[in-house]
Amino acid sequence: MMQSMISRLKAINLQTLVMAGAIVAIAIFFSIATEGDYLTARNVSNLLRQTAITGILAIGMVFVIVSAEIDLSVGSMMGLLGGVAAILDVWYGWPLPLTILATLAAGLLLGAWNGWWVAYRKVPSFIVTLAGMLAFRGILIGLTGGTTVAPTSEAMGIIGQSYLSSTLGWLIGCGCLLLLFGTTFRGRQQRLQHGLSAKPLPQTLIGLAVAMAALVTLLYVLNDYRGVPTPVLILAGLMVLLAFVANKTAFGRRVYAVGGNLEASRLSGLRVERIKLAVFALNGLMVAVAALILSSRLGAGSPSAGTIAELDAIAACVIGGTSLAGGVGTVFGAVLGALIMASLDNGMSMLDVPTYWQYIVKGSILLLAVWMDVASKAKR
Repeated sequence: MMQSMISRLKAINLQTLVMAGAIVAIAIFFSIATEGDYLTARNVSNLLRQTAITGILAIGMVFVIVSAEIDLSVGSMMGLLGGVAAILDVWYGWPLPLTILATLAAGLLLGAWNGWWVAYRKVPSFIVTLAGMLAFRGILIGLTGGTTVAPTSEAMGIIGQSYLSSTLGWLIGCGCLLLLFGTTFRGRQQRLQHGLSAKPLPQTLIGLAVAMAALVTLLYVLNDYRGVPTPVLILAGLMVLLAFVANKTAFGRRVYAVGGNLEASRLSGLRVERIKLAVFALNGLMVAVAALILSSRLGAGSPSAGTIAELDAIAACVIGGTSLAGGVGTVFGAVLGALIMASLDNGMSMLDVPTYWQYIVKGSILLLAVWMDVASKAKR
């Protein structure tokens, strides 16, 4: 058991390095192809803002896939929730806090609706969420009358279009570094106290130094343009919070247990139905956050918003190491996968690659990632 866990951790670390290498390779390729425009401060800021929406969707999706389910409705759900937020803001003039609360509550309910059918009515998640994909899009078109709801208020624009000041960005960055150093050394000390293996201190220090250099460089580049985009801050906060939930809480461990072996989890006393319902509700909440950012960025609620966004979210999870069989996956890996997808989108758009080729490339990458997951399982 311990040997299996160690090998799994090594595989995750290797996969993280591979993904980081892929991001660097993509950046170098598009930087050369665009004669340096790809790595300008403005484009890096735009790239990270693009990543925020897919990354937040992927964070919710990774919990669903780890529990051995799937959600094909997140694109249509995001469009519907974004449309609802725009309607409340433009047509009814609701204050921003009330609009945010209503949208988050609606996301939670729609996610729970999907989860109820999957967990308690035993309908396969593929069918439930496929139905949701069609129904949510239909409701959105019905609510908006097939027209774009615009323009949203200046207050609404804060969510997706604002930036942190340089000073605030550096303060938050320093706080993140202190948190990273504290949790790393505390975790290492706890492992040693319990007689478990831990990384050698030099290796730990090198890893922390690399993380610090990456964060400082990123902050410097973003502040060179307009500062840290608010959507990126939201993504980072949710990534840290949900990674903690996945790795350090009883709920997170139960989700992995249910996805790894459903019957064993049931026999051990876990309330499988309640866990799956909670997973889908959490996913709906993440979709609502992404919907608010999307409507804020667009300055409108569009009947076509969120089209095929579910495929980007699923691809991000799979590229990030989440197994479609369930039981394996990380929040951090899903966000890295989202960054890879956004990097490809951004680079191909800058090169004016035809849309159909963009779809072909992204589809091929998804197929390759799933094949690699299947092939790695066959070798075990």
